[in-house]
Amino acid sequence: MNTPGTDQPTPAPTAADPTAAAAAAVPEPAPVGRVRRWGSLGPVGLVLAGGVSVQFGGALAVTLMPRAGALGVVTLRLVVSAIIMLVVCRPRVRGYSRADWTTVVVFGVALAAMNGFFYQALARIPLGPAVTLEVLGPLALSVFASRRLVNLLWAGLALVGVFLLAGGGFGGLDPVGVAFALAAGAMWATYIVFSARTGRRFPQADGLALAMAVGAVLILPLGIVEAGTRLVDPVTLGLGAAVAVLSSVLPYTLELIALRRLPAPTFAILMALEPAIASMAGFLILGQALSAVQALAIALVIGASMGAVRTQAARGGKGGSVERTEG
Repeated sequence: MNTPGTDQPTPAPTAADPTAAAAAAVPEPAPVGRVRRWGSLGPVGLVLAGGVSVQFGGALAVTLMPRAGALGVVTLRLVVSAIIMLVVCRPRVRGYSRADWTTVVVFGVALAAMNGFFYQALARIPLGPAVTLEVLGPLALSVFASRRLVNLLWAGLALVGVFLLAGGGFGGLDPVGVAFALAAGAMWATYIVFSARTGRRFPQADGLALAMAVGAVLILPLGIVEAGTRLVDPVTLGLGAAVAVLSSVLPYTLELIALRRLPAPTFAILMALEPAIASMAGFLILGQALSAVQALAIALVIGASMGAVRTQAARGGKGGSVERTEG
């Protein structure tokens, strides 16, 4: 998980909400009073609170799908988040090269695809398994980027977890949902790469704000086709705004503050817990209970992700950076 604006290799990002990644990685000054107020929770508490917010936002999104459909929910989330980011960041649009704009557009495409695929997965399989499968994309990126033999062990451990999660052949999960979750993971890995490139080309969180605007514009026609006028229903719109705040805006704020006092490898390891948080949110809000085998499978993937992060941190010291995300 590379912090945009750095040239460090990318350790395994292990979170379930991708749009928060670049914002967390490119902190900007915040008012002292606000930092002290939130900072009283402690950096670890802030990260965990952000993780809970993301996953419960995902669970809320599932409850909203019967009203607006998966693409409709993605549209509401990205549009509302983009508006908030553009208002807060007020990014300038002049003075950038064609290569800069190409980078941010590809970043926005990856962002839209990642969220679109992930929400399609949520419409078909439980939240915990969906997040676990999505994490494989960033984990694979970390393994390939590090080129260390020990990371093959972590990859193998993750594959064992996926095999168990699939019940020996994905018989217990909708195969279409599984495919969407894996596609979201691939887009998450792409998102991480272009998040880092965007961070090196755009100041603060300007690149993220512009990429979110690109993603919102791309997904909007699909959301309109699927949900139509339901997107502007007051209840649907309000719930969609709540999903945007829980899944993007609030985690951004909490992580921006936490990363000022928390080493990046520690942050990444904490994010490896998010499949477990997702499973808890799925159980409490959606009644999605896990079998003992599925719980073991998720634990194996979490362990593999933590191991990959620790290996990368040991190789690069505290210079390793993190990305946070979700589908």
